[in-house]
Amino acid sequence: MAVAAALPSAGAVLGTALPGIAVAAEPDGLPDYAAIPAASVGPKPNEDGYFVGRIKGNLYWVTDSFYQAMFLTTRDGVVLVDAPPTIGHNLLRAIEEVTRANGRPGKVTHLVYSHSHADHIGASSIFGRNVVRIGHTETRRLLRIAADPNRPAPSETFDDRYVLRVGGEVLELAHHGPNHSPDNIFVYAPRQATLMVVDVLYPGWVPFKGLAVSQDIPAWIKAHDVAMEYPWRTLVGGHLGRLGVRADGDLQQRYVADLEAGTRAAMAAVDPAPFFQKYGPSGNSWAVFKTYLDAVAQRAAAPVVAKYTGVLAAVDVFTPDNAFAMLESLRIDAGELGPFSTRP
Repeated sequence: MAVAAALPSAGAVLGTALPGIAVAAEPDGLPDYAAIPAASVGPKPNEDGYFVGRIKGNLYWVTDSFYQAMFLTTRDGVVLVDAPPTIGHNLLRAIEEVTRANGRPGKVTHLVYSHSHADHIGASSIFGRNVVRIGHTETRRLLRIAADPNRPAPSETFDDRYVLRVGGEVLELAHHGPNHSPDNIFVYAPRQATLMVVDVLYPGWVPFKGLAVSQDIPAWIKAHDVAMEYPWRTLVGGHLGRLGVRADGDLQQRYVADLEAGTRAAMAAVDPAPFFQKYGPSGNSWAVFKTYLDAVAQRAAAPVVAKYTGVLAAVDVFTPDNAFAMLESLRIDAGELGPFSTRP
């Protein structure tokens, strides 16, 4: 679908429902959303609320359909990557289930932090004090500031690269600059051809609200290219219920490219005059900004939602927010200010 050709009329932007964008339709006031594509659904959690499975060899993953962690069983103990609170003590149950079956030690000896955010490492404390915690230098700085007892700061840190060898197994940690957060790292298991990078790629789904609430949108987009340069066959994305394959990375790159193109087209198409005329005389500058930016984001989102419905799960849920984040990045990071550019 050509993005420009799919743009709705100006009337559709100003106050009426847009095609593909959910509106409240139920008596409880909550909106209906498009059905989740079957290809986006992962394995069903067990009665305790988790699923654990082998990726390859001694590498495993665990999910509760909201978050994901990854772990290696070694001759000397378990290396865990991330400790999401929603999985919580089910991490211990999953590790015990696996190591009981494969006969390897079940004690977690090393815990790698993908980054400092509490939703991914907020259950770190359940592994006690005698765990070697490893993370980026910036992760330690941020966690020392946070002083969160559930997220002890890493005892071992690195700036660019770190090779972790434990009990005959290997993980390669690398920091390629800021993306979703200043400290977010790439964790690669070379023997298993598996990459874990969190809050960048979302296999089968659109990115979380606001382009993964990333602090640096241009760097977050660049991180897609970095991830695809790794020779991985399996991806652990940190969220939702299934693993990724390379086609998932290609698909998300197309989604982001279409969103950027659609946002630029919407910026060119939406006339700012009505917003200035309506709110300018009263001096309500924020109303000018809000209504104009919201209109551009909604117009940008509509063709993307239409194109990817049935292809990416929840495209109608977060694409308007993702379009807004893209719009703000184009304005602030790329200097494409539209009606708020240098006054003649």
